[in-house]
Amino acid sequence: MKSFVKQTGAAVVALSLSVVANSASAQDLLFWSKQGKPVEEAQAMRDAVLSGFEGSVDFQPNDGGPWLTRLQAEIEAGEGKIGVLGALHGDYTTFADDLADLSDIDLGDAAMNETFMELGKLGTSEQKYIPWMQATYVMAANKKALEHLPEGADIDALTYDQLIEWSKTMAEETGSPKFGFPAGPKGLKHRFFQGYMYPSYTNSMVTKFRSAEAETAWNKFKELWSYTNPGSTGYSAMQEQLLTEEVWVVFDHTARLANAFNERPDDFIAFPAPAGPTGRGFMPVVVGVAIPKTAPDMDAAKKLVSYMANPATQIETLKALSFFPVVDVELPSDMPAAVQLSGSAIAKMSGSADANPGLLPVGLGDLGGEFSQVYTDTFERIVLGGEDVRAVLDAQAETLRNVMVEANAPCWAPDPASDGPCPVE
Repeated sequence: MKSFVKQTGAAVVALSLSVVANSASAQDLLFWSKQGKPVEEAQAMRDAVLSGFEGSVDFQPNDGGPWLTRLQAEIEAGEGKIGVLGALHGDYTTFADDLADLSDIDLGDAAMNETFMELGKLGTSEQKYIPWMQATYVMAANKKALEHLPEGADIDALTYDQLIEWSKTMAEETGSPKFGFPAGPKGLKHRFFQGYMYPSYTNSMVTKFRSAEAETAWNKFKELWSYTNPGSTGYSAMQEQLLTEEVWVVFDHTARLANAFNERPDDFIAFPAPAGPTGRGFMPVVVGVAIPKTAPDMDAAKKLVSYMANPATQIETLKALSFFPVVDVELPSDMPAAVQLSGSAIAKMSGSADANPGLLPVGLGDLGGEFSQVYTDTFERIVLGGEDVRAVLDAQAETLRNVMVEANAPCWAPDPASDGPCPVE
């Protein structure tokens, strides 16, 4: 990442600072963010989220290119004006050595999600970023489905075996399959396999792709599919199917369930994804705040990071950016139904004792689509095509290995860190 020569870095910093100087005073704390780029979101950040901070903050959201270029330049120059960074977990992975240790930061009364705090260490012994906000996928159900739950099952702590039993019972007792899955051309099925099924059965997303545990996982999903509404191959978002009651229980991204929750909030519930033998796999989009070692005012920057974790600030951030809190907080009753329902499920899922996050892929560059296609093709061959599980996994593992090698992408959670491309065993 440190490919710039010092002279180039210094020149870019000087140019960047001259631009920023036109819109912010020298005393402003520069919050350099990849989030909140839409004009209305940026304004809400300035007017509602940051207005309560005891200090002047210059919130500057940017696209990935400019955000990265300036950060690289300031790091290479050894000095700069960026006080606080806001970005996805994956954006920080190559900058661990350049970020200040936040282990001593005062989070006040904020009960921070421990799973995300561990991710914020970036594989080091130091706290390299503090979680800021999250988005993810959840399960949803029509309340009519609850009477068919397996005896003794806890809706907030289901296992995959219980989900299969639940789906089987609903199909048998109602006369038609009531589980729905976004397996359509634009459905997010690949994220389910990557971040939910694989971590739950293999504690891996890449390395154990063709393992015996993965074989078990795919056979379990085949069993679930036998009680899945066959129209699922055309479903891209599940909110419409919930509203028409074509299906009663579904998996999808919170944004793709929002309409159903908002239109008929009393008819639906949201709940965590199921757990498997290696935990409750889920795929959070984790956004964190960090401080580069080149920050001009470390004390002020740490105060802002602490402020961003404050429960009241977290609620204002939710209103401004539609990302959910990473601290234990009670959501106001005047929030939209979709926020209330999804927020509760997300908090339970990410805060569960067996939480096992499978992060969004990082380091793949232009090969991200090919990476996801491996999981889609595996699903289509095994589940829709009826091919032998072991034979398909062996074949697709070679394709996955080629993608990782070509991208030279190291492993990400839940796979352990790797030197070089993430291996496919």
